[in-house]
Amino acid sequence: MGRYRLLARLGQGGMGRVYLARSPGGRAVAVKVVREALLRDEGFRRRFVREVAAARRVTGFFTAAVVDADPEGDPAWLATEYVPGLSLQDAVARHGVWPGDAVRGLGAALAEALAAVHGADLVHRDLKPSNVLLAPDGPRVIDFGISAAVGDTALTQTGTVIGTPGFIPPEQLRHEASGPAGDVFALGAVLAYAAAGVGPFGGGASHAVNYRVVHEDPDLRALPPALADVVARCLAKEPAQRPTVAWLLDELGESETPAPDGDVTTAGWLPGPVAESAARLRDGTPTEPLPRPGDATTRTAPAPAP
Repeated sequence: MGRYRLLARLGQGGMGRVYLARSPGGRAVAVKVVREALLRDEGFRRRFVREVAAARRVTGFFTAAVVDADPEGDPAWLATEYVPGLSLQDAVARHGVWPGDAVRGLGAALAEALAAVHGADLVHRDLKPSNVLLAPDGPRVIDFGISAAVGDTALTQTGTVIGTPGFIPPEQLRHEASGPAGDVFALGAVLAYAAAGVGPFGGGASHAVNYRVVHEDPDLRALPPALADVVARCLAKEPAQRPTVAWLLDELGESETPAPDGDVTTAGWLPGPVAESAARLRDGTPTEPLPRPGDATTRTAPAPAP
């Protein structure tokens, strides 16, 4: 794909498939190849070009940086830094809920990631457990596929609410403008998920979850009281009542027992079993190689670049 050699399929989503790839110099990257059906829509193509340009402006240690892209290619693709780690969603499913200290460290790192996103005049709009990858040196926020410049009103022409039930802020569900405060809401929901194994507005049908987001209080009983207060502020129904990312960095970054290197968000931040899994992934390779020529499924996967 372009100058990148595709090695293994990492997953797929609504926008397309994601592959592990290597650059000519040997750098590992994650390449997202956009579905052909989407590219037939000229409006989507224009939107994707804008989003790639926006994503290139996002820098920060806790974000997966965009390293290359061909948004007008056939197929269109986007390459980001490869993060060899479990998603928060998979980590909770495999190893259980997180203790309060680990949730606090996660929150500090995610707040720093959002500071980088917002500093580029962007909003993420889809922060959720599957978009948080857990590396030994800290989490990475990924998938800026629906990020856009603040104030961009042309994300979709269908009126469809974009996002994941339980992590979509109330104002977006009410079809009101959603800015950086919407990402703060999603951050609070992600932290509650890490502590409880379920979002703060429960599960079930999408319309039921969305109703609870707009009309009911979150369930934060799994969080320690001090942390529950911070998360409750993030989940306020009105955007103006939520804290800023700067306030969250100050609040969540505090620690009575600082790490030896002074970094409270990366030193020993993962729960033990999750840290072991993250280390194995860092030192290993994905287990779903691309089909070989002649395989029945070869025609469904993009061919490796020469």
